[in-house]
Amino acid sequence: MGKDYYSEKLNANMLFQAYDTAIPQVRDYLRSEIEFVRSQLRGDEEALELGAGYGRIMKELAPSLKSITGVDLSERSVELGREYLKGLSNCTILAMDAHSPSFDRTFDVLLCLQNGLSAMKGDPENLIAQSMRLLVPGGKAYFSSYSPNFWQYRLAWFQEQADKGLLGEIDMEKTGNGRIVCKDGFTATTFDFEDMERLGKSSGYAYTVEEVAGSSVFLTIVKG
Repeated sequence: MGKDYYSEKLNANMLFQAYDTAIPQVRDYLRSEIEFVRSQLRGDEEALELGAGYGRIMKELAPSLKSITGVDLSERSVELGREYLKGLSNCTILAMDAHSPSFDRTFDVLLCLQNGLSAMKGDPENLIAQSMRLLVPGGKAYFSSYSPNFWQYRLAWFQEQADKGLLGEIDMEKTGNGRIVCKDGFTATTFDFEDMERLGKSSGYAYTVEEVAGSSVFLTIVKG
């Protein structure tokens, strides 16, 4: 399915249902991504999140940042996000394509978490190049995907979403090796250690690739 799957189907209130998971390992995964980023922050940064959805991560990190701006392709998710983030004066959420962002400013920190490189489709090298353009010198960009060690829990989570009717039935014959395929045409890929190393090298900047909490692979790029 094309890059509009998340904006047309898995958006707004459906995302709330997706994150309302009964699987403890998935809850730990979602929390550990946020805590990893929080541990890297000073507290005075201005951040940008790509693929922000309704602002789940923004709300969690807002107290640890000077400001955070989120962009998402789905106008419905952004509309919900404005309600969800109401009262948080340092949060702004906008409808925008992360592959062709239209900002006339730069940020200290850029976030593309929870397998955003896959969810936003398109060319990941372009997404990273656009991201680095939006960073100040010395700024850091964080990209995360699923660790191969998390496969069984990731598959269980997608099965849970399918059971809720949030995704189509999973095609188990075509699913495997980090790739989840649904019979409605939706496909979720992932970026392993080698993929992240390749993307880090292609960025032209200093980078690190590491596993976090046995569930995520993080690519951190520093704009020198």
